[in-house]
Amino acid sequence: MHQPQAEPRRSIYYDYQVFDPWLPSQHPAQPRQQVVIVGAGPIGLTAALELARHGQPCVLLEAERQVSEGSRAIVFTRRSMEILQQVGVDRRVSENGLPWRFGNSFYRGQRVFRMEGPHEEDDRFFPMINLQQQYLEEYLVDAVRAQPLIELRWGNRVSRVEQGEGFARLEVDTPEGHYALETDWLVAADGARSGLRSMLDLKMEGASYEGRFVIADIRVELPLPTERLAFFDPEWNPGNTVLMHREPHGIWRVDYQLPAGETPEQALAPESLKARIDAQLAMIGHAGKPWEMDWCSVYSARALTLPDYRHGRVLFTGDAAHMLPIFGVRGANTGFQDAQALAWRLAFVARGLAPEALLASYSAERVGAAREIIAEAGKSTRFMTPPTQGFRLLRDAVLSLSLSQPFVGPLYHWRTSRPHEYTHSALNSAGDDDLLFKAGPGHGAPPLNLRLGPDDYLLDHLGGGFELLYFTDREALPESLRRVVDQTRARGVPLRVTAVGAAAPVEGADLALADSEGHVRQRYGVSAGGAAYLLRPDQHVCARWISLDAERLQAALDTALARQGE
Repeated sequence: MHQPQAEPRRSIYYDYQVFDPWLPSQHPAQPRQQVVIVGAGPIGLTAALELARHGQPCVLLEAERQVSEGSRAIVFTRRSMEILQQVGVDRRVSENGLPWRFGNSFYRGQRVFRMEGPHEEDDRFFPMINLQQQYLEEYLVDAVRAQPLIELRWGNRVSRVEQGEGFARLEVDTPEGHYALETDWLVAADGARSGLRSMLDLKMEGASYEGRFVIADIRVELPLPTERLAFFDPEWNPGNTVLMHREPHGIWRVDYQLPAGETPEQALAPESLKARIDAQLAMIGHAGKPWEMDWCSVYSARALTLPDYRHGRVLFTGDAAHMLPIFGVRGANTGFQDAQALAWRLAFVARGLAPEALLASYSAERVGAAREIIAEAGKSTRFMTPPTQGFRLLRDAVLSLSLSQPFVGPLYHWRTSRPHEYTHSALNSAGDDDLLFKAGPGHGAPPLNLRLGPDDYLLDHLGGGFELLYFTDREALPESLRRVVDQTRARGVPLRVTAVGAAAPVEGADLALADSEGHVRQRYGVSAGGAAYLLRPDQHVCARWISLDAERLQAALDTALARQGE
């Protein structure tokens, strides 16, 4: 029988709550489910909330009885915050996290590069915000517990999976024994050590780098701003790299590379941790500063992905689908985009609003995103942890030159995680006017979140289904477009129409945004009325037109729902 830890985990800043396990004796009837998600980490929780947002119930299985141990993912990007806004936890993250936008690289006591994340008046969220993963999971768990479409089963570990014709059968182990559970669709969100991936004998493709790093979270008072700090080739750790981040509640992350050949056991020995953290504090001018350890771990930089995220009735997402180097805060932030991209498609397929073919585009888009990220992350990883003597010589030459040649500084850039643009997605309309626009988000890009007023932004008004942004100054939508909208809704497909530019309500539109100064038009590259953008339920642009008619709108919707030829 599976016996997850029943005592609260230790932490000097976070109070762990142990949840009651879900026991099969209390629920003797186990009907087949439409969707089961395995793994209640940030990605599994977000996927469940996104499914519920699209009206799709699910069961969420978690092997443990409490949120994750240690801070783990701590840096969340602007796009992740936009996704978290959709599931209702962004304000709690903003209230308790530490926003930041600058990163600094140091060599031989000199700052040789300063990265600045873009931040404009239109941006609701900062480029990055620091918050320990336990808090984010807590906020997501609270949202899940308030959502009647989600059943969260703590202490339920999947021990076996088989696939049948049109379903998957699970054997689930609990503190009082096993039970069987069938589901039409199974979402694997069970992390980097995915048991489901192992059960299906799936292999990842890519590279694992030899360099190992220690993550140590310590409580220490340091008079430093919330900015990323990277130290190259420090005297106490020659040839290697050290990173530091401020976290809430007086915690600092110290992230340092290990010498070749050192084992994790040696690295995590108390005397080793103390000597190295003391040396780092001394190097930044705080020798002898008292500190207290909260959590530590060892990791290796990996750049791996499954070549396909769908295997029969099993769909992979987050670290179960790919393992990415943490340089550039890519892991969880990429996973949030996975969850958002998967959930609307799966909800539409499960509810009969779209054919199963729609799921193929999830795998194609997100595998493509992972491969692009791996290519970018590889550059950062090779700079942080040179894999060969040749790369080390090049890296060391950059370090040396950077002391006197400012043009070398940008080579330190860590290529921060960014929202992927599905430029070549099969869901993009082939018959629109994308190439005629001179500004605005193009095919596959997320929308620009523009400031409309005090604490009022464009994305505050979007979400829940397809969105048609129709730029007009007329009193009503054309009748032909309204017929397409009505017919789409009659099939159960959610489609909202927002009229942009009208000073009064527009007949046939769900919402009117005045845009009296033309700011939205300008940023979206619209010069005259009648232009439009169609956003998918994950808010990525799938079509845009200088002039929209009913036939083009219907064709774009059919394409975005993988219904061509039906």
